[in-house]
Amino acid sequence: MDRRTLLFAVATGLAAFAGAQGQPFDPAAIERAAGAKGTWIAAEEVFKVSLPRTDLSVVAEGVKLSPPMGLTSWAAFRKGIGHTIVMGDVVLTEDRVAPAMDAALASGLEVTALHNHFAGESQRVMFMHVAGTGEALRLADSVGKVFAASRGGTAGEELARGAIDPATSRLDREALDRAFGVKGDYSSGVYKVVVGRSARMHGATLGSAMGVNTWAALAGSMERAAVAGDVVMKESELQGVLKALRKAGIRVVAIHNHMTGEEPKLLFLHYWGVGPAESLAAGVRSALALTSTKS
Repeated sequence: MDRRTLLFAVATGLAAFAGAQGQPFDPAAIERAAGAKGTWIAAEEVFKVSLPRTDLSVVAEGVKLSPPMGLTSWAAFRKGIGHTIVMGDVVLTEDRVAPAMDAALASGLEVTALHNHFAGESQRVMFMHVAGTGEALRLADSVGKVFAASRGGTAGEELARGAIDPATSRLDREALDRAFGVKGDYSSGVYKVVVGRSARMHGATLGSAMGVNTWAALAGSMERAAVAGDVVMKESELQGVLKALRKAGIRVVAIHNHMTGEEPKLLFLHYWGVGPAESLAAGVRSALALTSTKS
């Protein structure tokens, strides 16, 4: 090795050592807590752990998807002022959405979005985005719990016993009115309540009729019913709504926006649940209570 090559090698090694020494995180400790391998991205001062979902077998329109094609859960850590910031995206089969969401909320992370990334795939996968601030190892531990909850289970697990058909619904409208705290409409075997709020967009005030509303629709019997609906809320209301619905055993199936440029900025959450009708109504009402019906 000539002198110039030797000097270059020494300089490169020293630079790498200095960069590693300058990291604000303990990479090995974060990897252990998160249960995933990581990479230091020096240009952005980010430590990113990744969990390739090699356990999944997903095909979309005849294309077998692999982890580099979007089937990799990840979480990225960056030092902020006085705290660490984490952001991540978790790959989930449908039956693991609720356990992973519960793990995130229970460990102090925020769930910021839930949606699909593909179309027509089998087995179906969803993507849950999370975020948080705090001490790095605590956040890594929280990420590890979410990653662990994202795996296992049985895709296609039966979540309800027997069929519910609106054509044979036997619901008590007055009891549901009391449970929701508002009067609903009961027709064609479906009981439905709609609670509006308002937003401004393009110089006009938009309300319930324009889709700015929370709604719930139930079918079945008082003993066993199904509920489907939306919740409209400000960003600051999302985490409370998530916790209220999950406490009531209601599944969250999507979190996203329906509009752009509205004031205030609003998010929409879609949910689904099966259980006693009054319990479902009480769960939706507890979430609705955490939102503003006026803006």
